[in-house]
Amino acid sequence: MAEQSKKWVHMVTAQTPTNIAVIKYWGKRDENLILAINDSISVTLDPAHLCTTTTVAVSPSFEQDRMWLNGKEISLAGGRYQNCLREIRARACDVEDEKKGIKITKNDWQNLHVHVASYNNFPTAAGLASSAAGFACLVFSLAKLMNVQEDNGRLSAIARQGSGSACRSLYGGFVKWVMGKEENGSDSIAVPLVDEKHWDELVIIIAVVSSRQKETSSTSGMRETVETSALIEHRAKEVVPKRIIQMEEAIQNRDFPTFAQLTCADSNQFHAVCMDTSPPIFYMNDTSHRVIGCVEKWNRSEGTPQVAYTFDAGPNAVMIARNRKAATLMLQRLLFHFPPNSDTDLNSYVIGDKSIVKDAGIQDIKDVEALPPPPEIKDKVPAQKYKGEISYFICTRPGRGPVSLTDESQALLNPETGLPK
Repeated sequence: MAEQSKKWVHMVTAQTPTNIAVIKYWGKRDENLILAINDSISVTLDPAHLCTTTTVAVSPSFEQDRMWLNGKEISLAGGRYQNCLREIRARACDVEDEKKGIKITKNDWQNLHVHVASYNNFPTAAGLASSAAGFACLVFSLAKLMNVQEDNGRLSAIARQGSGSACRSLYGGFVKWVMGKEENGSDSIAVPLVDEKHWDELVIIIAVVSSRQKETSSTSGMRETVETSALIEHRAKEVVPKRIIQMEEAIQNRDFPTFAQLTCADSNQFHAVCMDTSPPIFYMNDTSHRVIGCVEKWNRSEGTPQVAYTFDAGPNAVMIARNRKAATLMLQRLLFHFPPNSDTDLNSYVIGDKSIVKDAGIQDIKDVEALPPPPEIKDKVPAQKYKGEISYFICTRPGRGPVSLTDESQALLNPETGLPK
């Protein structure tokens, strides 16, 4: 490599989905390695609507490791980035590109620097698991760049050291993060349960209540819960292990009533544990609670669950509908209770899979204003509307795992300079 010109830049671009846990991870047994105190299960969301795109580049002309997130340069000095970079570099193999005259040996990688550019197509740090998609994408793209010969299961153990839930973004469909027993974390990995085609009638609606950064980060929130909550140990030892078994079975059998009951109960217990922390942590707000009320009322009136809800460490509601029809009816209810501000364009109020809005018979704001109150609202109680409380809705579905993007126009770095485009 030393004799070659310093001109070449070798690049890889990848796209990784985000995921939403239906059985929550909350609490670590090892802060540095990010080892969980319980197993968790998540659903991967369609990357067409929620994903991170990352381009990684290597060149002998780069003087240091650098990273840009959503166009802004950020420091790579943090322990979590360093852990991921170190683990991937240690597994790097020879890379050769005859066309470009590039030859990198296994040993060269320790002396070469990388540039990383990452872009989330959704708000960062607003409780939409952007760090999960981000670290999964960083590890997946670096592994491709450095020709790492390990499967996604092994890569998940590296991504986990960046952000715990990142390990679950290395697969599509439903994924389980096995907490593991080993002190070095070698058995704390993600395993795929079923792919995204297994239960493809599910439709997911996300109500983005706030895209602001949260007051208590997940990292410090978890630490405080483990140190001060009397409920957390009971949850991790007694409750979650049983729920994991029941949830795996419900997913295999596509048993929506059981799936919905477990998903809602686990989300509520996670937030109960946050409130049991000293000082208490409030991730949900009044709008979050109103969404729960709306779903619970409708589910009860139908006699069987139509929609499950789950909230991560933030106020945004993730609703999983049993099928397209239920999703359409849910969206009508949500738009009735949470209409946009009058000056909002409907096109930017419901994003993602817009065909659900069409199915709901809604073409513009006038159609939203004309929606009748849902039948489960008793006539005696005037129906409440909460205009402007929700920023926007995202309609999506279960999706695939990470992929490499071969189209150079999708790269975030310039192939000549290795700097952001």
